[in-house]
Amino acid sequence: MRDKLIRSADFTVYWSIVLLPFSIAIAPGFSSSFIGLLFFGFLLKKALKQERFFARTAIDLPFFAFLAISIISISNSHDYVSSVRGVLKLVQNALIFLIFVEELRDRVHVKRIVLVMLAGAVLSSFDAVWQICSGKDFIRGNSLIVNIGLPRATAAFPNANVLGVYLVPIAPLAFGLALYFFENKAKIGVGFIAGLIATGIILTWSRFAGIAFYLSLLLMSVAKKDKVVVTCLVALLVFSPFLIPRNIKNWARSVRYNPAVFLFNGDRISIYRNSVNMIAHHPFFGVGLNTFSKRYLEYKLPEPAEAKTGDTIYAHNNFLQIAGEVGLLGLAAFIWMLYALFAYCIRLYGHINDNFLKTAALALSAGLFAFLVNGIAETNLYYSRVAIIFWYCAGFILALKKFADQPNQNLHGST
Repeated sequence: MRDKLIRSADFTVYWSIVLLPFSIAIAPGFSSSFIGLLFFGFLLKKALKQERFFARTAIDLPFFAFLAISIISISNSHDYVSSVRGVLKLVQNALIFLIFVEELRDRVHVKRIVLVMLAGAVLSSFDAVWQICSGKDFIRGNSLIVNIGLPRATAAFPNANVLGVYLVPIAPLAFGLALYFFENKAKIGVGFIAGLIATGIILTWSRFAGIAFYLSLLLMSVAKKDKVVVTCLVALLVFSPFLIPRNIKNWARSVRYNPAVFLFNGDRISIYRNSVNMIAHHPFFGVGLNTFSKRYLEYKLPEPAEAKTGDTIYAHNNFLQIAGEVGLLGLAAFIWMLYALFAYCIRLYGHINDNFLKTAALALSAGLFAFLVNGIAETNLYYSRVAIIFWYCAGFILALKKFADQPNQNLHGST
């Protein structure tokens, strides 16, 4: 009986890891179910086998420093229930990457995960095209949204920006494999998939999703010393003013080509000023984990008539949101974690010889970078449905140390 339970738990963990990114494209309840199955299967298996629960990773120390500071920040909270929920979310994030590191099995497991990640992005991108053509997406029946007269696809997500958040970290995986791994007919097929995902990103007309996607491709091509792709990307940048829709050009003219307003909108600039005011009042430990929107009204400054903001709102910038909630000490711990993660990515890339795994490692690193760039104008780490993809990709790349050609301790480095 015990052995049968262990095998069932093992099966549950294996396929929950594989199917989780696809579930995000469908509905939040679907992905929550897979997370629950993943946690239950893993904890059950470990309890039955009486094994140590978690392997060491390169980001353990900074992540748990961030968690500790977040818990301390609750002393400033006016809503302890919300703050405790925030702690539970952080624990969930930790479990995602820690379980991934321990449970990634072999190259076949990696290939299945990559295939399903691409399948989810393809489904959402095709849904976006369908929505533009028909007016509704075919998964949840969402209608198009229209801004400045420009139709924007949402697919099965609540708005266009969130769709962009989901697609952007996966797009480098498709482009990386198409450009630097597959050959002949397979290259054409994966290239078509990459093009479809790029189309999905474009149809969101999300500025920072587009910027993040562009920079992720540039990062990969520079890392690969691919002069052709770098040249094409530079040419695209030069000719981009001639390619953008007339609606955007007219809107840019209406804001007098102000670059800050063009990139962020006036209301986001107001939010940033108010966020800085919040941080100035609580510089060390913030206003309390998961309470930014509840405390936002207290720190609102006078706003221009054309840039008014609501009384409860997110910062629309991950770093300002973190600093507002858990202070500059919490932000420093988070940046330390990012430094440790990307330093690990660089070391890992140099230690993998298998071309498929090496390309996947580079593409996942570019995807994480793109997610963070997108987070300059979005609080994507706080959108529970798509925040999962950041921690999932982080766990994926941390787990690839199993395929490195050097001892694991060399990859941990000094954090």
